[in-house]
Amino acid sequence: MAWASLVITAGPAAADALDSWSTAPQTVASIILWLLWGAGLLASFAPRPLGLTVLRVVAPVAVLLALAAAPAAGLLKGMVAVAGTAVAAGLAFTPAVGYRFVNGAAYGEERRFPLRVPPALLLGPLPVAVALTAAGVLAGPLLLADGSYVAGLIALVVAVPVVRTAGRSLYALSQRWAVLVPAGIVLKDPLTLVDPVLFPRERIASLRPLPFPTAPADDILDLRLGATAGSLVLELTDEAPLFRTQGRVRGGEAVKARRLAFSPRQPDALLAEAATRKRPRGSVL
Repeated sequence: MAWASLVITAGPAAADALDSWSTAPQTVASIILWLLWGAGLLASFAPRPLGLTVLRVVAPVAVLLALAAAPAAGLLKGMVAVAGTAVAAGLAFTPAVGYRFVNGAAYGEERRFPLRVPPALLLGPLPVAVALTAAGVLAGPLLLADGSYVAGLIALVVAVPVVRTAGRSLYALSQRWAVLVPAGIVLKDPLTLVDPVLFPRERIASLRPLPFPTAPADDILDLRLGATAGSLVLELTDEAPLFRTQGRVRGGEAVKARRLAFSPRQPDALLAEAATRKRPRGSVL
């Protein structure tokens, strides 16, 4: 397992980088590193949506820490540390890992397929949220251990709301799924829909790809938030009432749609699984 191997690949570089630190900060930093590694390992052994969020926060942070430790660790140890953490981080963001984690809490015949992260979030807000979460966890304890008590206390006070807000935002991205259930298809996406919506099998006319880069027609409700690759179109036999999220408006915006576009990370796997499900007479699922 790539994450478990970080003790061997990245551990020596971390030890060398901390060797010149004074005792208290070195001890606190070592404890934090072990806790981060343990959190990632626990998440890997008990896959759940929350664990996916944890893994996708600590994995890129591990890469940054390896890069920071590389100069002090020497060429060989630094390269091994960066390579090991990069492999672990790359695997953490694969569709297969996302599928495994979100289905760790699935019920019975339910199959959850994660939706693609909106590109606009990948280009800024998402990395910033990860950086703020990491800084909030690391800064306060290290400053206190170094004797900077005022700065450390301020960092801890600031970190609580920052980490909570950033963490909730990151966790919401692990809660975005298209779900195949015996009764039909559920779209669960807190970024676009106020509540999860079940589309019963008897009301589904078809589920098919939307060719890239074809834009959805005017009568298609676009729930992709800018994600275009792997888009699917769900067509219903009649209009369904939905409540779209609309900023801070409570209850969202009431809309009706007969066709909806969404973008799962594994569209082929979703279609293949859907094809194995029983289909109501007259439907094409």
